[in-house]
Amino acid sequence: MKPDLEVVQIGRSESFKAWAHGYPYHTVRWHFHPEYEIHHVVATSGHYFVGDFIGNFEPGNLVLTGPNLPHNWVSNVEPGVTIPLRCRILQFSAEFISDAMALLPELSACADLLESSRRGALFSPATAELAAPLLAELVTAQGIRRIEVFLGLLGVLSRAEVTTLTSTNYLPDPSGFMSTGINEALAYINANLTEPFTEADLAEIAGLSASAFSRSFRRHTGQVLVKYVNRLRINLACQLLMGKDEMKITDVCFSSGFNNISNFNRQFQAQKGMTPSRFRDLLAQNQQTALAA
Repeated sequence: MKPDLEVVQIGRSESFKAWAHGYPYHTVRWHFHPEYEIHHVVATSGHYFVGDFIGNFEPGNLVLTGPNLPHNWVSNVEPGVTIPLRCRILQFSAEFISDAMALLPELSACADLLESSRRGALFSPATAELAAPLLAELVTAQGIRRIEVFLGLLGVLSRAEVTTLTSTNYLPDPSGFMSTGINEALAYINANLTEPFTEADLAEIAGLSASAFSRSFRRHTGQVLVKYVNRLRINLACQLLMGKDEMKITDVCFSSGFNNISNFNRQFQAQKGMTPSRFRDLLAQNQQTALAA
């Protein structure tokens, strides 16, 4: 079975993405992405899959996967049971870490670890215990503190012994993965997020009928197309609102792919629980508080 492409959105004002989720969750599936990923299990046990490796996990499981390496963690949870916090995740691009290593030669100490991650790097429980509070803080950290904690985490991981997971001859083939129609459609959405397109356009890219595409898209993403695209566009709008340039709300609306200000405000309110202007006001208040501290 070919893995699904996961579109990882790293904010324009961020160097990496740090987040957490519970279980079940729509991205819990056999998938891949070009970004490195540090995956730390907080709760539940089950089976995990990295490339051609299959193993058992429990709380404390800590793994670094390299670019385009397929992976998935499947928890043994009874149907209908919800876990509020299953894992914490850190994702960063190869370009970001390469540029950082070029700027800060000391980071070359991470080179072996990054190379090992291409086969999946499993850390010991002792290392996971040291990394856990850093990952927890990264999810909510702001400003320079994010970089401080990120570098601290890299330091902990680069000094640790790792066990590689996939077989020696296993090589992920992103070109082969991307040949799947739905993955091609997902990549098109990501590359053309601010442009107009229809479900019929995407169905044609995927090589499916409109009804087959709709069913397949929902099975792969856990969402209908409109909801999925709106979520990505609102995330982009937040990045624009957080940028240094004080864009007008109307400009943010159109620059994030919406063509109707009332729909933009409605979608923003539904996803973020506040209006775009309120989001910007709270961001300004937070920055002023940080400066005053």
